[in-house]
Amino acid sequence: MVHVQSLDPTASPLDYYGWELRRQREAHGLKQSQLGEIIFCTGSLVGQIETTKKVPTRDFSERVDAALGTDGLFSRLIGLVLRSQLPTWFQPYAEMEAKAAYISTYQAQLVYGLLQTEEYARAVLGVDHHSEPDDMVAARMERQRVLHRDQPPALWVILSEGALLLQIGGRDVMRRQLGHLLGFLANPWVNIQVLPFTRGQHTGMMGTFTLLRFDKDPDLFYTDGYDQGHMTANPQVIKERSVGYARLQASALSPEDSAALIARVMEERYGERLRTEEPGLA
Repeated sequence: MVHVQSLDPTASPLDYYGWELRRQREAHGLKQSQLGEIIFCTGSLVGQIETTKKVPTRDFSERVDAALGTDGLFSRLIGLVLRSQLPTWFQPYAEMEAKAAYISTYQAQLVYGLLQTEEYARAVLGVDHHSEPDDMVAARMERQRVLHRDQPPALWVILSEGALLLQIGGRDVMRRQLGHLLGFLANPWVNIQVLPFTRGQHTGMMGTFTLLRFDKDPDLFYTDGYDQGHMTANPQVIKERSVGYARLQASALSPEDSAALIARVMEERYGERLRTEEPGLA
């Protein structure tokens, strides 16, 4: 059992969150059960979060701020806490992604993380993170908040047609995921293109990659690996990959034609099956 008294608030964002939650609760003269009643959860959950046994959610944090009058303290902390739940090797990229003014990415198999539905993300992350999918999913959903800022980054996503066809989480999950992509059509800061199989060889055949551009800092190139990612600001790499991405954009369907293809796949591949079938037919 981890006792709050033994927590080092400088050890991690999660440790600091638990330490600060207990400090604020006691400053208001509340027991764990009393705070739980106020924010509509159990005292046990409050205790688990105070001792880092449980990762808090954004909803929990907002309710604590409202109950204790902490002026958004826990709502600000939760971003750091959830980001710390990402794989250590991925955290530097997530930090830079959150600061980028322009994100351009090519995705060879999956929908880009910032555009994933929660159930799609859960299916993807559940493959390698059976014991902690909730925390990983919450961290991925937290990343998406960047798209809802007053000044969001410009996001350009090129998806291989394979990302539309790889059935993640089942038919219903995929249908809702593709519908979610279509929901970005009216968003002026998000552009989605599909690179069809018929284009043949292309400059993204080496796999998924992302380019991040900033208002003041140097551009960054990021590529995924099986158990780690690689990020560099090497000017030559940036130049080569930027040209490669421009070629991908030219090869891909237009955003309008891409939306039409997504809608067609959504209907034809993931639409409702017929309720009745002719006898004798499989």
